[in-house]
Amino acid sequence: MNIFEIWSGASKSAAAKATNKAFRPRGNTATFVQVLLAGAVAIAMAITGCTKKRFDANDNSLNIGIRANVKGLDPINANDMYSATVIAQIYEGLVEYNYLKRPFSVQPAMAEALPEISADGLTFTFKIKKGIKFHDNPAFPDGKGREVTAEDFVYSWKRLADPRNTSEGWWILDGKIKGLNEWATAVKAEKADYDTPVEGLKATDSHTLVVKLTGPYHQLMNVLTMPFAAAVPKEAVAKYGKEFLNNPVGSGPYMLKTDKDWVRNSKITLHKNPNYRPATYPTEGMPGDAEAGLLADAGKTLPFADKLVFTEIIEDQPRWQNGLKGNFDYFDIPKDNFDSTIKDGKLVPELQAKGIKLHIDPSLDVTYIGINMTDSLLGKNKALRQAMSMAFDRETQIKKFANGRGIPAQGPIPPGIAGYDEAYKNPHTQFDVEAAKAKLAEAGFPGGRSKDGKQLEFTYEGGSDSTARRQAEFFAQRMQDIGIKITINANSWPQLQEKIKSKKAQLFGIAWGADYPDAQNFFQLFYSKNAPPGPNDSVFTNAEFDKLYERSLKLKDSAERTALYHQMRDIVANETPWIFISHRTGYRLTHGWLNNFKWTEVGYDYPKYWRVDAQKRAEMGQKL
Repeated sequence: MNIFEIWSGASKSAAAKATNKAFRPRGNTATFVQVLLAGAVAIAMAITGCTKKRFDANDNSLNIGIRANVKGLDPINANDMYSATVIAQIYEGLVEYNYLKRPFSVQPAMAEALPEISADGLTFTFKIKKGIKFHDNPAFPDGKGREVTAEDFVYSWKRLADPRNTSEGWWILDGKIKGLNEWATAVKAEKADYDTPVEGLKATDSHTLVVKLTGPYHQLMNVLTMPFAAAVPKEAVAKYGKEFLNNPVGSGPYMLKTDKDWVRNSKITLHKNPNYRPATYPTEGMPGDAEAGLLADAGKTLPFADKLVFTEIIEDQPRWQNGLKGNFDYFDIPKDNFDSTIKDGKLVPELQAKGIKLHIDPSLDVTYIGINMTDSLLGKNKALRQAMSMAFDRETQIKKFANGRGIPAQGPIPPGIAGYDEAYKNPHTQFDVEAAKAKLAEAGFPGGRSKDGKQLEFTYEGGSDSTARRQAEFFAQRMQDIGIKITINANSWPQLQEKIKSKKAQLFGIAWGADYPDAQNFFQLFYSKNAPPGPNDSVFTNAEFDKLYERSLKLKDSAERTALYHQMRDIVANETPWIFISHRTGYRLTHGWLNNFKWTEVGYDYPKYWRVDAQKRAEMGQKL
């Protein structure tokens, strides 16, 4: 379930933020320097130390590096891949994706089986497995987690709909369930509460959930795999209130035990849930999976790791060095290290000799620069937006900052998703400075200046790591080529999210990865009713687009739906609320002790399938 992520890198490092905030000199320069040196030593020890402990032959923990700070652990706000990665280990929903099968297919999770569906396709009846319990937590009597019931899903989905919560995931059910929108309106007017029934959302008994739709919704099963739809206990929400996002209580394979397990902006340690529902590793996969060793653990009880340790390291190089030292079990290749790591499409022999393996997987994503369509100038001048898009050099961007790992994006749909048209060329993504200048003049700003001679100037919001800053500078240079000045603001990931969601960002660099393998998941980013706090962060509004989008929701995958998708794509291309950049290809490395690694572009519950051979890690670690 990839959601929003920083496409260029990530946010400012926790260490740098701590230094800027807490260690400003106040008269005693010597003391200040000593503090800085002590901090530097501590950071170095965090990066390079603890090797012996991590290579304990009895420690099967999974160690995962993430490149942005986790903003919170409330599933109704799991709209970015960094927070969602952690949240998906703690919370579960009715269904999940099969880990090994491709194309991706939905299978039961907390549900006993896939739902019974009425003949008209509008009523879904789910039977929930008995005996599943929420994590032990002080929110419950005697601190013991109670059984999950159908009523918990009624409560959780109402909580998602509750406008007072300003959920970032409400779009998955907005307008889809009979009576739920009306309930939300009544709650806002203080004319309803959580005991008020909703026609289309009922627990007919303790373990039966009946969902009645307002109309066809062919993506329902896909969206129910997302953390937004997970079961949340009302007792925990009541106990922790606004601090619930820092005190997660779910029913997933892992849990947060104590406050000490979460060091903000640094590390999150999750422990195996001793009461996790019965779940086993898949017994079937795709051709080649058995040969790749992906079925060696078939039928074994999940999860495998006793602990998951998520370490937040923002900058590429410290994260890369941690990976090479074995402090992370899998890791990406930064752009500055790609040429020395990959030769002729293969991993260099010296890394192969250490047991490191290369995995190459096309990403179901799109990177782009969003344009705030509520901006008084940018939002009203289509020719201006088109000129900016035409002035951007995607080919050089991909070569310079991604080592060629990707292709120029012509629209929102990536390769591998039904509706993608390899032959399509967006007229406003073809790099042509002179044509861009002409279009800018058409917009009323010849040479980037207004009639009174004032230069066009906009503010770009991006990440604050070194790669993000260089990419922002590259964008600013391309705009300067046609006379537009760009002021760059660097942000931490939570800061960038806040600016985008509050519509304060004029231009912003970001990416969207597929939550599920359907082009609708990309087109919903332009649906006017999904404006912030929903995922339409450019606040794009187009009546014709909305009409086509709503028609497409009623159709299954078909030639008719694909034709609608292409019409929607053409509207977006013409209106240019985004400056499209690329569809990426992922290059990931794993150590030889990590088993069952198969990258998935949708869903975030994969750590429960991974298994660390602790003895092998202790032996192989000596070579690192």
